[in-house]
Amino acid sequence: MTLQFDYDLFVIGAGSGGVRAARMAANKGKKVAVAEERYLGGTCVNVGCVPKKLFVYASQFPELLRTSKGFGWNQAELPVLDWPTLRDNKTAEIERLNGIYNNLINNSGADLFDGRATVVGPQQVHVNGKTYSVRTILVATGGWPYIPEFPGNEHAVSSNEMFFLDELPKRAVVVGGGYIAVEFAGILNGLGVDTHLVYRGTNLLKSFDREMSDKITQGMAEKGVNIHLSQQVSEIATKGAGYSVTFDDQTSMDADLVLYATGRQANTAGLGLENTAVELRSNGSIVVDEHFCTAEPSVYALGDVIDRVQLTPVAIQEAMVLVDALYGDGLATIDYDNIPTAVFCQPELGTVGLSEEDAQAKYADISVYTSDFKPMMQTLGGGNDRISMKLIVDNQTDRVLGCHMVGDHAAEIIQGMGIALKAGATKAHFDATVGIHPSAAEEFVTMREPTR
Repeated sequence: MTLQFDYDLFVIGAGSGGVRAARMAANKGKKVAVAEERYLGGTCVNVGCVPKKLFVYASQFPELLRTSKGFGWNQAELPVLDWPTLRDNKTAEIERLNGIYNNLINNSGADLFDGRATVVGPQQVHVNGKTYSVRTILVATGGWPYIPEFPGNEHAVSSNEMFFLDELPKRAVVVGGGYIAVEFAGILNGLGVDTHLVYRGTNLLKSFDREMSDKITQGMAEKGVNIHLSQQVSEIATKGAGYSVTFDDQTSMDADLVLYATGRQANTAGLGLENTAVELRSNGSIVVDEHFCTAEPSVYALGDVIDRVQLTPVAIQEAMVLVDALYGDGLATIDYDNIPTAVFCQPELGTVGLSEEDAQAKYADISVYTSDFKPMMQTLGGGNDRISMKLIVDNQTDRVLGCHMVGDHAAEIIQGMGIALKAGATKAHFDATVGIHPSAAEEFVTMREPTR
């Protein structure tokens, strides 16, 4: 006797990965449901990469306008930012994207529940007062900002709130050394805020190539961000209409806003996973196998909630692999090596492959090619920006192991380099490629002599 289920697949979380899995499964004729308690599109669309990039664009205009003077464009004074216009236009764009996600789900034939879903058993999901029997559960609930416990931590905001501030602060303290912290420090600084970036470690972006992260630190400081390394907040107290931030060396600083960007944790609290055999790590992330199956055979998970590679395109690829494994021929795979990524700090970072440090640890004989130069726009623009590029090559095979860039358009350029590294390109392939002149990108195919 075959058991009858209300749904073949019930997806908890309507972020990029969850929506892709739901749509693909529904297109294969499966009866699918999606539940979302907050907003369609998940972190990336609502409080992540999309609004962040819009704010980055906004923060770059003052520097572009200053640069334009060297090209003959004269203005009496710089325009003044109207923060509510930026904030509200951003919100309108996000709402448009929310509508697109809603249509994608509805047009696929999947049922969409606006509410918090919880797991009440290995094949049971409860949402909006009703329990549904399901053949397979997919947890795609993403991550959530983490603010540590310390006196006054309730006065700090996370990256979630940064997109909806009533007004722009005059002085801000940004705490953290990862990509979210350096991105928001650049945004605030570009928008005219007196910005202080505080990090307890000795170098920013510690998971990236050290030479490149040092270039970013230098570039941010030259653009006006006040960087405080080896420093930690011990307390935040109210002071007038703002706050007094005390550091572990007993010095203090006044601020109108304190942003904590000290990491994100898997959003699994209160999901009811204790009603299953699903295993969680100490940080709340879900343990899955190579097929994204948990210790409970009917429960799967993907995206940020499994804490592998927390990138939107990765979650989408994981969803396609999962649906193929469940309802297709099982031939789809995902390769976590050589995933291109970017940090939209200012200056911008693009990277694919191994850092110099990782390459040294894994390969016996490598060569490193570097280039550092002033971008062409600055020759008339009068700025101090520079572009830094780096190739890391395995001398035994000539294969390019890593490709890194700091500077304007790094993300756009490294995307193409990602294809080259995925295809196994050698340094000889780079050398044989004709450059596009004049461009910054041509430097990647003209570096002939190793730096070290």
